[in-house]
Amino acid sequence: MGAQPVDRSSALPLWAQLQADLVRRLEGGEFQRAFPGEHALVAEYGVSRHTVREALRRLRADGVVVAERGRAPRLAEPAEIEQPLGALYSLFASVEAAGQRQRSIVRALDVRADGVVSSRLGLEESTPLLHLERLRLADEEPLALDRVWLPADVAAPLLAADFAHTGLYGELMARCGIRPTGGHERIRAVVPTDAERELLAVEPGVAAFAIDRLASHGRRPLEWRRTLVRGDRFAVLAQFSARAGYELSVAAEPAVRKRGARRARPAAAGRRA
Repeated sequence: MGAQPVDRSSALPLWAQLQADLVRRLEGGEFQRAFPGEHALVAEYGVSRHTVREALRRLRADGVVVAERGRAPRLAEPAEIEQPLGALYSLFASVEAAGQRQRSIVRALDVRADGVVSSRLGLEESTPLLHLERLRLADEEPLALDRVWLPADVAAPLLAADFAHTGLYGELMARCGIRPTGGHERIRAVVPTDAERELLAVEPGVAAFAIDRLASHGRRPLEWRRTLVRGDRFAVLAQFSARAGYELSVAAEPAVRKRGARRARPAAAGRRA
């Protein structure tokens, strides 16, 4: 198929022409083996590196290509990890089900007090909480940053667990004789902070899913979890039918924002846990 020359007399910016032509070539089946790097595109189209970088930035923003620090641009692949709606899921199990090797880098495992989290769990602010923070890897690439809090009077035996290669809920059942039976989540799209981008190995402008989970055992709150998942490696699936309806609803984000601005977030519905 090949490249089409840019038209320097056109009112359309060069980067936009380059972007459009790369999309045309992609849709035509080019670049199946490898996506060309910046230098190759500069030489092929006869444009500046700035023009190429802007075109690639737009392609990344649209989810067409992926560019990570120290690596050449490559075609974006479909999300690798899927989370079903309407079921109490485990990220560990989801990674394993996708046929990928799951590993975690444990960044914190201790007992501490957190007044904000305690209130979410319906506890006094000074209540000791077991805190676990992990960087989750799938096939040795960063997938998620996971932070979990549980009442220490229930979860203290987890301090002896090795969470590098195991899931929380399995260890919670084996060591503490308890596991979540339900709860609710809120999922929203966010732009990670600089520190979070560094941990997740994503470029600026790449969004992520922020998942807040309050899990319970019976009527007792058991777990507060905040997970930040790379948007390019994670997908949310919804089930629907004529009888049960749709499991996903959208509601306004309760936050202070500028006049005239609108923002929405996906929220749990039905038997979402």
